[in-house]
Amino acid sequence: MPREKPVVYSGRAVIGTSPARGIPARLDRLPWTARHLKLVVALGVGWVLDGLQVTIAGAIGPVLQYVPTLALTPGEIGMSASAYVAGAVAGAMLFGALADCFGRRRIFYVTLLFCMAGMVVSALALGLGSFVVGRVLTGAGIGGEYAAINSAVDELMPARLRGRINLAVNGSYWLGAALGAAASVFLLDTRWFPIDVGWRLGFAGGGILGLYVLTLRRSVPESPRWLLLHGRDEEAEAIVRDFEREAVARQRGRPLEAPAAPAPVLPARQTIGRIGLLLGRYRRRSLLVLTLMVAQAFLFNAVFFTYGLVLSRFYGIADRATGRYLLPFCLSNLVGPLLLGPLFDRIGRRRMLAVTYGLAGLLLAVTAGLFLGGWLSAESQTGCWMAVFFFASTAASAAYLTASEIFPLEIRGFAIATFFALGTLFGGVLGPALYGRLIQNSARSGLAEGYAAAALLLLLAAAIAARFGVDAEGRSLESINS
Repeated sequence: MPREKPVVYSGRAVIGTSPARGIPARLDRLPWTARHLKLVVALGVGWVLDGLQVTIAGAIGPVLQYVPTLALTPGEIGMSASAYVAGAVAGAMLFGALADCFGRRRIFYVTLLFCMAGMVVSALALGLGSFVVGRVLTGAGIGGEYAAINSAVDELMPARLRGRINLAVNGSYWLGAALGAAASVFLLDTRWFPIDVGWRLGFAGGGILGLYVLTLRRSVPESPRWLLLHGRDEEAEAIVRDFEREAVARQRGRPLEAPAAPAPVLPARQTIGRIGLLLGRYRRRSLLVLTLMVAQAFLFNAVFFTYGLVLSRFYGIADRATGRYLLPFCLSNLVGPLLLGPLFDRIGRRRMLAVTYGLAGLLLAVTAGLFLGGWLSAESQTGCWMAVFFFASTAASAAYLTASEIFPLEIRGFAIATFFALGTLFGGVLGPALYGRLIQNSARSGLAEGYAAAALLLLLAAAIAARFGVDAEGRSLESINS
């Protein structure tokens, strides 16, 4: 009898009829179960925490200019925002590489601890220096979460649902942002708290919430795909069987559909290395992801971190009322990925990336023109942002989906981290600092030009997505990289 040809799974041969041979296909064929929902909640709540603290940081920006608080200038507030993003870049590179080496599960515990420590330090800050340290620590934790959590979500979810679930998890950031906006209205109201107390409670509350997130993540298993890559077949098999038992019980004993044939994967470990892969075999995909990341990072970090300053400087909105305008803005960002996410599985990744980035860019260009002409009020400005970010939030979530599914498993964390870092260095560090200075100059023309530049980046990203996008909908992670 002829010897059965082995299946090469990311550089490791899985021989014969071993259960490990079909683990990826068995994960992809599973129906939606309560276990999947628990995983989504446990991982998505990390983004809720991120959105909560980032929104509070944006809302309290104007308050930190007062002498009873930290007496920061608008430029220093922009600097603290850039420090947060710089920390996120460093954390992403460090923890992204570690997630590939030591597993997804271990790393998203460590990153959460960094987030909690950073929020506590921010709450206790006595001046610019200590506040910047707190923001760097928080950013490092959040940056690491992007790589570990996006890898875990894509490797655990069924292929036919991967797009909408990934977008929902990334979009849950805006649930936290909405909660932060609502909380800021209360925390910054001097009828309830002194001016130097409320903003500190906002950061401290995020650290306390992190303890709850730690308990939720105890239910999240390691990625069976990662275990399989590292020769831990029995552990991977046990996790998949737990999923299958729950799925059969949900179907009242009916057997599961047969898994698809295992897809062979090019052995990435036999190449010149991770950077060589990104610049060689996957250079077009690298260009795609880099462009998507730069465009969304420039827009989000530039606008969101300075949102409160725009309202107070150009529309005369009281600092304590900023949260009332942030709340509908955040809700629009939340609804976009939830409503449009299923279309990435039905219509396809390539088309929806081009549509969402393109519409966001066009609407932003219109908003820049209206702002320059002085035709907007605080309410209509917020309405314009809601329209722009309904699509931009979906596009940004889809950028992380793209980065996490179009590269091989053994470099997935590294790839997500690399492009997050490169995009954020350009869009996240430059954006808040640039827009902070434009706002400080009180010139509508300069700020409108900044918005127009962001619109051009979004339109460029739409064109590149249409040209180089990968039709990954409904396909296993292995077949995408075969």
